[in-house]
Amino acid sequence: MLAIGEFSRMTHLSIRTLRRYHEAGLLEPEMVDTSSGYRYYSGAQIPIAQVIHRLRELDVPLSDVQRILRSPDPDQRAALVAQHVERLESELARTRAAVVSLRRLLSPEPAPLQVELRAEPAVTVAAVEDEVGEDDVVAWYAGAMAELDAALGPPAGHGPPGGLYDNALFENGRGRLLLYRPTPKPPTRGRVHPVTLPAAELVVTTHQGEHEGIDVTYGELGSWVVSNALAVAGPVRERYLVGPRDTDDSAAWRTEIGWPVFRVANNP
Repeated sequence: MLAIGEFSRMTHLSIRTLRRYHEAGLLEPEMVDTSSGYRYYSGAQIPIAQVIHRLRELDVPLSDVQRILRSPDPDQRAALVAQHVERLESELARTRAAVVSLRRLLSPEPAPLQVELRAEPAVTVAAVEDEVGEDDVVAWYAGAMAELDAALGPPAGHGPPGGLYDNALFENGRGRLLLYRPTPKPPTRGRVHPVTLPAAELVVTTHQGEHEGIDVTYGELGSWVVSNALAVAGPVRERYLVGPRDTDDSAAWRTEIGWPVFRVANNP
């Protein structure tokens, strides 16, 4: 039997942590002295403690650690671990994108923003639209795009997909979203239906790379709009010139941002 202090040194788990794992039913001592309350562990519990240690280093919640340890099926255990590894990889990708955005913001001489004024004519497209919360945008986008692809089939050279993002989404965390694909004859199928996008005057720029850092490009475009005395009107438009559907190389992704504007009166 190993006293809790000895077991702590062997497993690199603090006494406080071992007590917490005991209380949570995650790693129970081999024996607890009824008179003193001292906890004693066996050598056979060292590998279990080390597995727990590694899982916690991966930020696996205690409840999921219990599921992994108690599952008799190796494939199920591997699947549970794989889920958390995928989550960590996703978080790492977001962290890297945030670092890139931060470096861009802190650059003493940021690259000049390339913008153009463009008159977009009215056009009828196949679209899915709904009111969506800010935290649900990514999942909603994936579902809506899948429905559009199912209804229209593979892209046929009619132009890239795009979206309209209501101002309320940015201001209140919930707003109207519309995702569309251009097509000569928009069908009505499930949530997919024809929508006519109105004509609009846009200030347009292109965001390069992952979508995570697009807020920086939004800020730069907004600053350009303000400094050039243009007033904003209507939902922001995005067009996905190159994206995950086209290539796995996120550095090659290109998202066009179109900010609806009109010139302020008396401004040349």
